[in-house]
Amino acid sequence: MKKNMTVSNVSAEDRKILRTRAQLLAQPSQNDTLEESSLELLEFKLAQECYALETRHVHEVYPLEDLTPMPCTPAFVLGMVNVRGNITPVIDIKKFFDLPDKGITDLHRIILVQGNDIEFGLLADAIVGVRNIAENSLQPPLATLTGIHSDYLKGVTKECLVVLNLDRILADPRIIVHEEVIPEN
Repeated sequence: MKKNMTVSNVSAEDRKILRTRAQLLAQPSQNDTLEESSLELLEFKLAQECYALETRHVHEVYPLEDLTPMPCTPAFVLGMVNVRGNITPVIDIKKFFDLPDKGITDLHRIILVQGNDIEFGLLADAIVGVRNIAENSLQPPLATLTGIHSDYLKGVTKECLVVLNLDRILADPRIIVHEEVIPEN
């Protein structure tokens, strides 16, 4: 026969056990703390190297189609594409970072990114996939890493995955083109 327990008939020892259990259940689990300190990354290839950026900036990945060149822009601005009615500039991050270029193939993808009220596409040679890493596993960039200034990096994983700091790239004044063309009379 099961005994009904109410507050009035619970022993002091049982109250202590229940209070301890409640305190343990109120503690954040290891999975909760792991999720808080992890980064979800989109991994992609540029010039035979693996790079990644946080997925919180990624709007979508789009195949490179119908690229239109843009006059009066820096060399790293490859052109623009029409993505479902939105005209989006495309940046060749290899040229932005002075990395070796392999030329454009039909395997290229555009990673549409957003932040700081800016939206543009980053050209990637190939998309590897999405992965999670612990944020504290990032190491400072190596001194031998060429082309990319350490200000644009969040860090490097032990597998040599270079994690870009897209917030810094989006804040770079070179990204915004302020070129006005004066019409001839």
